[in-house]
Amino acid sequence: MSILARPAVASFAAKAIQRAVQLASRRAGGRGSATSPLDRFPEFPRDAHELTIPTSVAPARVTVYMPATKGAPPPVHVNFHGGGYVMPLTELDDPLCRFLAAEAGVAVINVDYVVAPQHRFPAPPRQAYEVVRWIASHGDEHGWDGSRLTVGGQSAGGGLAAAVARQALEEDGPAIALQVLHYPPLDLATSAKDKRAAIAKPMLRPWMAEVFDSSYVPDPRERADRLVSPANPADTADLEGIAPALVVTAQFDLLRAEGERYAERLKKAGALVEHHDVPDADHAYDGKDFEKARQVYSLIAGHVRRAASATPPDAD
Repeated sequence: MSILARPAVASFAAKAIQRAVQLASRRAGGRGSATSPLDRFPEFPRDAHELTIPTSVAPARVTVYMPATKGAPPPVHVNFHGGGYVMPLTELDDPLCRFLAAEAGVAVINVDYVVAPQHRFPAPPRQAYEVVRWIASHGDEHGWDGSRLTVGGQSAGGGLAAAVARQALEEDGPAIALQVLHYPPLDLATSAKDKRAAIAKPMLRPWMAEVFDSSYVPDPRERADRLVSPANPADTADLEGIAPALVVTAQFDLLRAEGERYAERLKKAGALVEHHDVPDADHAYDGKDFEKARQVYSLIAGHVRRAASATPPDAD
């Protein structure tokens, strides 16, 4: 175990990363910057507003993207951003949210959830679940149909989406038509040093995982929890009835194997809609390769549209 795996050191490093991200965001200058996510996919305009959702953990600020179509309230997709459970990178998912609102015809709610080390496990997955539960029951007030609900996320956000689906299974709702898990971390109980990528220098490195994992779940014994590591062999619960899933992995990603394992587990439970492996791609590929991003976002939009257009389950 390196010094970065010590919780106090990891927390210090995580806070330094947070400050660096905030500084980089200010330097980028927001809208109009050549590096701004807001400039990607300009054909999809941004019709968005903010809300604050109450939870037992802390109020959650969310950005609501509405589709251009008018008429009946649209289905709703809840998105959780990536960032190793440490970085508040909500704006990075703006291109995806605009894309899904336009191409899937859904209201997309992008969640600014609490992050570690300020809020350690189990706070983020609990808050994420309570946000989804609130969204499911408050559509009439805000213009979406909470009975036609999907969830998803990229990287750590995919891990949270999986945790939301698990809690919905265990706590009898809300009904989730689809969970989208895009290159998610699903096994923090296995050390990153024991994970292998298909290339010598993948984007995710073991030192990053030590900082993220030790900040998020300082006690290694808790990393086998079902809401952290559903792809770890220690989790043997029956997943029959869990939300159907689209699992997207990347060929060169250090997290690919755990995504594949969870996809296989979901398949055995009758809950795998599709496992798509993006060729010649590493973790977070969609932030740089816009053509691959467009292809995979189109795939996700198609699945979300079909799941959300299905007949909602009976209220009882």
